Amino acid sequence: MQTQLKVKLSFFMFLQYFIWGSWYVSMGTYLGKTLMFDGNQIGWAYSALAIGSMISPFIVGLIADRYFASEKILAFLGILGGVLMCVMPKMTTFVSFLPMLILYCLSFAPTLALGNSLSLHHLTNPKRDFPLVKTLSAVGWIAGGVTLSFLNGEQSHIQFYLAGAGSIALGLFSLTLPHTPPKKTGQNVKMSEILGLDALALLKKPSFAIFIACMFLICIPLYFYFVNMGGYVTELGWKFVAAKLTLAQVSDIIFLLLLPLMLSRLGYKKTIGIGILAWATRYFLLAGSVNSVSMQTALVFGGILLHGVCYDFLFIAGQLYVDNEANERIRGASQGLIAFILWGVGNFVGSRLGGISQGAHALKVPQGLITHDWKGIWTYPAWGAVAVLVIFMIFFRDPPKKAPAPVLAGRKEENLELP
Repeated sequence: MQTQLKVKLSFFMFLQYFIWGSWYVSMGTYLGKTLMFDGNQIGWAYSALAIGSMISPFIVGLIADRYFASEKILAFLGILGGVLMCVMPKMTTFVSFLPMLILYCLSFAPTLALGNSLSLHHLTNPKRDFPLVKTLSAVGWIAGGVTLSFLNGEQSHIQFYLAGAGSIALGLFSLTLPHTPPKKTGQNVKMSEILGLDALALLKKPSFAIFIACMFLICIPLYFYFVNMGGYVTELGWKFVAAKLTLAQVSDIIFLLLLPLMLSRLGYKKTIGIGILAWATRYFLLAGSVNSVSMQTALVFGGILLHGVCYDFLFIAGQLYVDNEANERIRGASQGLIAFILWGVGNFVGSRLGGISQGAHALKVPQGLITHDWKGIWTYPAWGAVAVLVIFMIFFRDPPKKAPAPVLAGRKEENLELP
């Protein structure tokens, strides 16, 4: 039964990230080159997912935990998201496109938390099996990007139809997932519990407060990559952009497998520090590629392939650090807090500033295909990441190692929750 379950959950993760990978990277190119949106408007479009991520805890906490089974909510949200995505091509002005995209993100963002929660609930050994199941998410992202490039859809509304079809498939497939009834039927759920405010008690620990502050600060330069990368390589004249950018997820799979070894050898401080350093290095490589002739392609691919270190050693290691610091009572709230910082408010601020920077660096006189001062766009987040790294390495302290807990008769192994 567990083998069958893991296959189903893996395919669910594949579909979920196939949808995401088929539009998220290429949307900026479509908006800038086809709909002729400016950088500020593109930044607003990328902040739509942040808005969805900030509001989704209400949806999960007020509805999924109290009234409906998780698999049924996933089915409804998947089909609804598919319909909304298929309407997106009709929205060709900023004032119509942005509200529709926000509505879609409000349907998509809750599926991330619900899918993880359902998986952790049914896997008998989530510490061992959940990372393996989650690996299929990177494969799905790669498949979405490669399929889009095969359809030559990076600058076309094809990407939204592709994501819409994938979303409807996700909704229908969700009905095959194991039944997961609401956990708090008939209970009064406090607003502080829904918002994860109980986890704020961890901020009394100086190192945890520094960690949260640095996670927010690194999100500001971090989202410059997602807002601007597709547009940059398109202006360089690259073809099959979406497929080539999925090399980032190939790197992601490799370094996800290396992460446990790094944490056991280096601890949280050095591992997360390497993740922040990788972001600075990525931006310096991209800035250096702008005026390079012989090494341009190699430098850009170097920045793409750093993604595994950038993402796993920062985001995943950070989530594991939060899990380590939280007790059983506030573990869910703590993971909600870090998700709110990374994908909510941090995403919103970073995406907005990434779009503003793109607009501010638009060239008055285009130089062939180049319409932006890309060296300026990449240099600012590079030095921003360096500043965050300095603050983190000076003030953060590794938590003391915990003594192994005694094994008591009848005690189940503690679950490790990853958003």
